[in-house]
Amino acid sequence: MMKLSAQRKDQLNYISKMSFIRLFNMFKVWLSFNISSLLKKNISWGLPIAISVEPTTSCNLRCPECPSGLRSFTRPTGMLEPRLLRSLTDQLKSTLSYVTLYFQGEPFLNRDIFELIEIADNRKIYTTISTNAHYLNEENAEKTVKSGLDKLIISIDGTTQETYQSYRIGGSLEKVLEGTKNIVEAKKKLKSSTPYIMFQFLVVKPNEHQIEDARKLANEFGVDHIGFKTAQIYNYKNGSPLIPTIDYYSRYKKQEDDTYVLKNKLEDKCWRMWHACVMTWDGKIVPCCFDKDAQHVLGDINEQGFKQIWRGESYNKFRTTLLNGRKHIDICKNCTEGVKVWG
Repeated sequence: MMKLSAQRKDQLNYISKMSFIRLFNMFKVWLSFNISSLLKKNISWGLPIAISVEPTTSCNLRCPECPSGLRSFTRPTGMLEPRLLRSLTDQLKSTLSYVTLYFQGEPFLNRDIFELIEIADNRKIYTTISTNAHYLNEENAEKTVKSGLDKLIISIDGTTQETYQSYRIGGSLEKVLEGTKNIVEAKKKLKSSTPYIMFQFLVVKPNEHQIEDARKLANEFGVDHIGFKTAQIYNYKNGSPLIPTIDYYSRYKKQEDDTYVLKNKLEDKCWRMWHACVMTWDGKIVPCCFDKDAQHVLGDINEQGFKQIWRGESYNKFRTTLLNGRKHIDICKNCTEGVKVWG
């Protein structure tokens, strides 16, 4: 019998969580998005396929292009309570197929993180976490595997401590690699095919020379996949020491006057507005992961049912504005959807 690759097993794991209702919801979302894009009129028949849920805004690192790292939020900092995720998933369990337990902050700082994973897993929702891996000691690694987590994304933005800490300020590459080893060993010990383990390498100028070394490191530690992610730069117009010189891994292109512009064209449509959204740690619903400071709150599940928010006046107005002039929405101006990750 042919041995399945880890990637194929991950794909089959996601497919195994499908149901007719979830598949039909996907079709309704896809259809309404395409009709809306064609007619420039907001039509939303389905419910979100995927949601990012924020376990916390707190973080142990101080990365220079991250609001959590910069401690620059104007919104409150706090920890997600399990009751909020339970409420959200109970309302959407028949249609929701994917939950990412990450938005801002380090998820494993939330002491209820394993309960949060189990809430989604018990509803057969595919669940992902993105982490800096500093808290994956042996005990937490085993708890992570036992929780039912489907995918674990580990940020590793350098193959030497000097390079790693140039972006992951305050971080330890040794701890990242130790955490990786712990999760790989926990999977073997518990004879588990999950979580699917992925290294994520954020390509910036200081680390671009280590891309091939990162591939070798991923292979050495037995992770299932490595992805290379382009960096969002807030003040990119006049250049930045973080913008890669390798054009393939840059979201921006240099013009003749030495200023920079986004590579991709900002079209008056956005798939995310029809298939996904974000819930902050305190229950606020915001349109997407580019709204890091939750400036566009479209509802609050502490006060309204999710379906009421999704089909409500604020959401409809936001989608309509996007269809008629995306460039006028502040969080869209630095959006580079579609040029993010390469394997």
